[in-house]
Amino acid sequence: MIESNAAVGWTFIVYLAVIMGIGWIAYQRTQDLSDYILGGRGLGPWSSALSAGASDMSGWLLLGLPGAAFASGLSASWIGIGLLAGTWLNWLFMAPRLRLYSFKASDSLTLPEFLEQRFRDKTNMLRVVSALFILLFFLFYTSSGLVAGGKLFETVFDLDYKVAVILGTLAVVSYTMFGGFLAVSWTDLLQGLMMAAALAIVPLWAMGELGGINATFSSIRDLNPNLLTWFSDETGTALSFIGIVSSLAWGLGYFGQPHILARFAAITSHKRIPAARRIAVTWTALALLGAMLTGLIGTVYLDSGLGDGETVFMVMVNALFHPVIAGILLAAILAAVMSTADSQLLVSSSALTEDFYKSIFRKDATQKELVKIGRIAVIVIAIAAMLLALNEDSTVLDLVSYAWAGFGATFGPVLLLALFWKRSTALGAMAGIVVGGVTVVVWANMTGGIFALYEIVPGFILAGIAMIVMSLVSPEPEQEILDEFDAVVKEAQS
Repeated sequence: MIESNAAVGWTFIVYLAVIMGIGWIAYQRTQDLSDYILGGRGLGPWSSALSAGASDMSGWLLLGLPGAAFASGLSASWIGIGLLAGTWLNWLFMAPRLRLYSFKASDSLTLPEFLEQRFRDKTNMLRVVSALFILLFFLFYTSSGLVAGGKLFETVFDLDYKVAVILGTLAVVSYTMFGGFLAVSWTDLLQGLMMAAALAIVPLWAMGELGGINATFSSIRDLNPNLLTWFSDETGTALSFIGIVSSLAWGLGYFGQPHILARFAAITSHKRIPAARRIAVTWTALALLGAMLTGLIGTVYLDSGLGDGETVFMVMVNALFHPVIAGILLAAILAAVMSTADSQLLVSSSALTEDFYKSIFRKDATQKELVKIGRIAVIVIAIAAMLLALNEDSTVLDLVSYAWAGFGATFGPVLLLALFWKRSTALGAMAGIVVGGVTVVVWANMTGGIFALYEIVPGFILAGIAMIVMSLVSPEPEQEILDEFDAVVKEAQS
């Protein structure tokens, strides 16, 4: 527990007030469903890049990864390497095509709607099944953010864990419900900068107090030389091939994350994506490096052991800084939690509103009605995720791992093939989504042997195979679909 201090509390209150203010401004500018879901496709490179990064990394970046480095040392960095590669490849390949194709395909606002329009699926099943998987995996993903928020308030203010989770949920829901995508993206820009600053300041400051870089790493080596090895864990046991592949495979998840892909669709023009890519990759590299260093340095800076390694960042901040500065840096954790939970709530809300309510029940619903339903959906989904997060034994990394694999395997191969393979069909896409999603759910509940492999790997491979096979056995796409594909390719190359 961190000793509660009025300065820390007031810092949190001021930060939340700023976030609510941004939400109110965004509320004034939200006129229709396009504004609420994609911000009118008006994001600039900085907003889209940092919003994608902040919503991607979540509290995992300041809790889960430092905790893994604290426990296992440098060997935990294989996840970071995979994520950095995935970030770059996602912006390089997915972003330009998705921005162009989502607009060309009847100005699709959500991922399920895009798949329906891309393949001209008149059965409505592709859209509904996609939305169901989004809601399933986002329950776990959003819950991970609320768990991180609960740990933050519990550690900083010595609150009861369940009370802390409820408070965090109320904070996120309030500005997401009213401001929609604009509020989420604008606050993510601020939150992304806060996260990067915190992850740079904490390890650098700690190394300064320990006598510099060389002295710090000498101390870590003296404590346990295994902490500074890439291919073995803290006990000196060699990492398995499956373990390394599983860690690197986190990078595959980027291709199927709806809350990240929404930023690609929302940028003003595909021509601004190269600038956004450079910003996103730089931010990700610096943030991952800072998180790893925080966990490693914590092993020698903190004299006593931690009951929960995922609190290492918080405990170090408390030990290093004056309460006012500590409050600002700890608010970065709140920023990380909120920046992801808000995005996930918004995408889930979009799925319920656009892909269920409008698509099935109220095809002639007005824009005002849809925005209202979207806000109600945020509350419903948040309550469901909160109930899941109330389990005090939940860990941020485990929840994120499951949801990340679910999205990566369910939508990653399908979207890549939809954007880059002209012969892909609706039947193929449906097969890929179902096979990918079901494989992750089944594999994650198996243990031992080959099942130690991270479930995203078999899910991704089998989903891709299923889509290719079923596309080839189904009739070729209509000429209208082929012409639209060619038009997107031509524009992407211009």
